[in-house]
Amino acid sequence: MPIAVYVLGLSVFALGTSEFMLSGLLPPIAADMDVTIPQAGLLISAFAIGMVVGAPLLAVATLRLPRRTTLISLISLFGLGQIAGALAPSYELLFASRVVSALACAGFWAVGAAVAIAMVDKDQRARAMAVMIGGLSIANVLGVPAGAFLGEHLGWRSAFWSVGAASAIALAGVLALIPKLPLPAEKPSLGRELRIYRDRQVWLAIGITALAAGGVFCAFSYLSPLLTDVAGLDSGWVPWVLALFGIGALAGTTVGGRVADAHLFGVMIWGITASTVFLTALALLAPFQVAAIILAFLIGFSAFFTAPALNARMFNVAGAAPTLAGATTTAAFNLGNTGGPWLGGTVIDADLGFSATAWAGAAMTLTAIALAAVALRLDRRPATSTRVVASSATGVPAPVSERV
Repeated sequence: MPIAVYVLGLSVFALGTSEFMLSGLLPPIAADMDVTIPQAGLLISAFAIGMVVGAPLLAVATLRLPRRTTLISLISLFGLGQIAGALAPSYELLFASRVVSALACAGFWAVGAAVAIAMVDKDQRARAMAVMIGGLSIANVLGVPAGAFLGEHLGWRSAFWSVGAASAIALAGVLALIPKLPLPAEKPSLGRELRIYRDRQVWLAIGITALAAGGVFCAFSYLSPLLTDVAGLDSGWVPWVLALFGIGALAGTTVGGRVADAHLFGVMIWGITASTVFLTALALLAPFQVAAIILAFLIGFSAFFTAPALNARMFNVAGAAPTLAGATTTAAFNLGNTGGPWLGGTVIDADLGFSATAWAGAAMTLTAIALAAVALRLDRRPATSTRVVASSATGVPAPVSERV
């Protein structure tokens, strides 16, 4: 695996910490900004909305720009967004800083994924994406709990300053170790890349990804108040449980990345099924502290076990448009990260309790399983069982077949 892919994973650590650290900071932010916890939860949705909008827009805007220069510009803008968040005097400005940071994050994810895919062979795509997602997993192991710890002892703004510092380190890594990639023999064509959206498998992949991610983050976004108000844990336990979720995520990414290239649909369907079972168990067993802690680990494992397969699936069905494939995957995940917290906040506002966020999440993942079954059925038909995509190295069409 090229070292540049690991540098991208390091950068994703900073991005992922910023995206998910608010799950452990909602109570202090809500108190400081004089808003409710569901309103503070909308800051998570704000980031996700910026990712949804920013991924395709920035992918299109930077389609013909050097990818290394684009990555440098975006990680710099992201770091400035963290500083703005740390200094925000009001909820509205904090909300705006989250959107700006998300736009930069989305562009980096889309371009970075395309760079990672371009540097490896077709049968290593899931593993390359697992390295990038591994940065996200480590963010959940270290970054998110560290943010909750800082929020508990030094105030929530210190978490934003820390992510700004991590962004500076990521920028140094990109400057030093990301190579200048040669320009393709044929200039990227927006019209050609947009043609991927004619394929119903692309839309099924978007739906599966959005629902699988949204179901998990419907519950995860409100895990902190669930642990304290429902399970009865002391707030000092929250960073440790978030770290346990992250350990599960890292383990899931490692295992899923190893097997997804050979058994893509199997990883998708069984992984999302496991998430559905664990979310249902969390809804039922949340008042029991030990069960809630164990289920936090298991949900992290199942969610990130599935993630490399979801990423690789999009590149397989939209491989002729690698830039928009990466952008579409990013947007799809963050459609879920937008809808999940919103749905969770809705059920809380309806006085259904924090445990109801797990029920709502399970309903989303159950729908994702149904869409995955439809995609598998279509993929097995003779007309669609072999899909022509562009080789990441040469641009020459190459057949891609996927096994369960």
